[in-house]
Amino acid sequence: MTQILDRQYFTSIYFREPGGVLFEIATDTPGFDIDEPLLELGRSLRLPPWLEPSRADIEAAVPPLRLPDEEPVPAGGSAA
Repeated sequence: MTQILDRQYFTSIYFREPGGVLFEIATDTPGFDIDEPLLELGRSLRLPPWLEPSRADIEAAVPPLRLPDEEPVPAGGSAA
């Protein structure tokens, strides 16, 4: 079992069972709304401090997403 790890939005411990499966047990708090308003969750990429130096690479690898309240982007086109 690992030590308690601070994952910014929650704390976790990990352990591996005898068959090799890795389990994570995490808390609910402080939660994903500690650094942005609840109604804005998911509208921008939030990274923990240790991943900020890799932001450009991560953003380049993440495909564009459409939120449920946005108009879809036509294939091969751009949003109006």
